[in-house]
Amino acid sequence: MNDGQMQPAPDSGRLTGLDFARFLAFSGMVFVNFHVVMGAATGTGPIAWFLGFLEGKAAATFVVLAGVGLGLAARRTGWGALSATTMKRAVFLMAAGLLNSLIFPADILHYYAIFFVVGVLMVPLSSGLLWLVVILLPMVFVVMVGVMDYERGWNWETLEYAGFWTAEGFVRNLLFNGWHPVVPWLGFFVLGMVLARLDLNRFSTQMRLAFGGALALSAAYALSFLAAGLDPELSELAGLSPIPPLPLYMLAGSGTAALVIGVCLSVFSSVQIATAGMWGPFLRAGRQALTLYLVHILVGMGILEAMGLLSGQSIETSFYAALAFVAASVLYAWIWGLWARRGPAEWLMRKVAG
Repeated sequence: MNDGQMQPAPDSGRLTGLDFARFLAFSGMVFVNFHVVMGAATGTGPIAWFLGFLEGKAAATFVVLAGVGLGLAARRTGWGALSATTMKRAVFLMAAGLLNSLIFPADILHYYAIFFVVGVLMVPLSSGLLWLVVILLPMVFVVMVGVMDYERGWNWETLEYAGFWTAEGFVRNLLFNGWHPVVPWLGFFVLGMVLARLDLNRFSTQMRLAFGGALALSAAYALSFLAAGLDPELSELAGLSPIPPLPLYMLAGSGTAALVIGVCLSVFSSVQIATAGMWGPFLRAGRQALTLYLVHILVGMGILEAMGLLSGQSIETSFYAALAFVAASVLYAWIWGLWARRGPAEWLMRKVAG
């Protein structure tokens, strides 16, 4: 690797804190997605604030963690072997994501496929160049918004996207104005690759991640608040909503991910302690994030549809439905983990793609 940026992989075994971070990111996505599909109105209470904060940030953390995973794999595996495996897994994720999109238009897996393909091609780059990609992507997106029609294809009242299954519409949605467009969401993935090059076992590194993430998150909110007070038009470019994913949203999502990863790594620094007792089921759930992501759509939303809860529900109803599903996921992960090391989707992906 260039500039001596790549260090040997940690020799102390699995970074258990990353499993818990994945569990938290998955749980956050369940709360957000249930809120969307149940048609829950917004409010002003603690639940509304909690769901509003999670919006976009849980998914961003999920993507950063995927980048960390690829980055750690690059430290253990030669680039040639890693590239071949990653490309096959990308095909698997694209196929799974497109099938999932038939049920849940806000699918993230087909975007993941592109993140992994581009990410593995960037593995030989220096950390400095990767940081440059992270910084430039949000700026490129702002330029794209200025010269292209961001709202093309969208019906904001129904959250439906016309033309998704056409070549033009699919590419536009994938790269520019979909739920998790490659520009600028690839920046989250590349950020994870950069973080994987740090010595994540060191407490000092974990604290830098936590404090740096908290600082970035606070700065995003402060700048957005100041912009709103200075000029209403300026506030549109300083929004924190994931749609559209403008620079301050990217800063807030990145900060949240770094904060969560740093805290989880520091709390679960001892593998022996982390895998014992009450934490085991949560960690097992984190290791089955792909399976549980698919299950929360295929099973969770299927149950909601059967119960007639997919529209016009209160924000409290969506919150407690999501909480019940997360609890059920932890119970499932605990039971499944008693006799299987990997979740069904993880097992299938490894079987198909290596």
